[in-house]
Amino acid sequence: MDKNARIYVAGHRGLVGSALMRDLERKGYGNFVTRTHAELDLTKQAAVEAFFASERPDYVFLAAAKVGGIHANDTYPADFIRDNLAIQTNVIHAAWKSDVKRLLFLGSSCIYPKFAPQPMKEAHLLDGELEPTNRPYALAKIAGIEMCWAYNRQYKTQYLAVMPTNLYGPGDNYHPENSHVIPALIRRFHEAKQAGAPSVSVWGSGTPRREFLYSEDMADACTHLMALPDAEFLPLLGQDRNDGLAPLVNIGVGHDLTIRELAETVKSVVGYPGDIVFDASKPDGTPRKLLDVSRLNAMGWQARTEMGTGLRRAYEDFLSAKSSEST
Repeated sequence: MDKNARIYVAGHRGLVGSALMRDLERKGYGNFVTRTHAELDLTKQAAVEAFFASERPDYVFLAAAKVGGIHANDTYPADFIRDNLAIQTNVIHAAWKSDVKRLLFLGSSCIYPKFAPQPMKEAHLLDGELEPTNRPYALAKIAGIEMCWAYNRQYKTQYLAVMPTNLYGPGDNYHPENSHVIPALIRRFHEAKQAGAPSVSVWGSGTPRREFLYSEDMADACTHLMALPDAEFLPLLGQDRNDGLAPLVNIGVGHDLTIRELAETVKSVVGYPGDIVFDASKPDGTPRKLLDVSRLNAMGWQARTEMGTGLRRAYEDFLSAKSSEST
C-alpha cells in the first residue's frame, strides 16, 4: 500500500477498527476515510453505494460487524445474521463498483465446525456442523468469505478474508450481558472487588479451551497482509476456480488455555481476592477453538504480546473507560 493511499476502515471506533487505525498511523498511513454509524448506516445499500461513489477509497478494511458473546448470539440470532449479511454484502459490492484495489474482510474463528480437528486449518471450513449458539453469526461470516471468493473469481478482485481468534484489548465492549469472555470477566472481577463480594460466577464448566489474541497484534497482522507484494498476495485470493482453498487466512497466537486458567489469570490481574464458582448449568460453547496459523507465520508474521501483558493493558483500558464515564 502506498503511504498516501486512501484507506477506509469500516467500524473504526470498535475494538478491531480502532486497533487498525492506530496500527496504520504508526506505520505512516494518514489518508483515512471514516464514518460513524450515525453518519453512515452500512446496512443501507443506497447510502453505502453513494459513500463509495463519492469517496473512492483505494483500500478497505471491513471491520464493521454486529458482535457479541454466547449470551448475545443466543438471544438475538435474527439481528446477528440480518445485520452482518447486510453490512458485508453492501460494502463488498460497493467496493467492486468503485474499483477498490484491495479489501480485507474480518471474520471470526467461529466459522469453523464445532468439532473441527485441532488446530483448525483454513481448509477445515465447511467440513462439519457449526456451534448452535453462534450459528447465525458464523453463517453470515461464511457468506462473506464466499462473497469475496466469488468476486475474486468472476471479477478478478483482490478481496481477502482473515479469521482472527478471540480478541481483546483497548476499546473493547464491557457490556454486562453482551460482551465477549475477557471483557466480561474483567468487569465481573472488578465489580466484585469493589463490592467486596466473596465469589464470582463464571459461565460453564471452565474446561473449554480458547485462544486469545491482543487486538494490536491482530491489527499488525492485517496491515502486514494488505501490504504484501502481488507475488505473495495474489495466490491467496482463490481466483483460480480449481484452487479449492478459500481466500482465507487465520490470525492467532498458536496456543490456547482453559476458561478456568483464563479466569484465574484475569482474577490475578484485577487483584480480586475472592473465589471463582463455575456455573455448569450455563453453556460451554465449542469445546476447543485453536487456529492453525502456520500459513500466516510462513508469510513472516507472528504474535508478540504475551497474555499477562495484554490483560494488564486491557484492564487499564477498562479503568480508563470507567473513569471517563464518571466524569
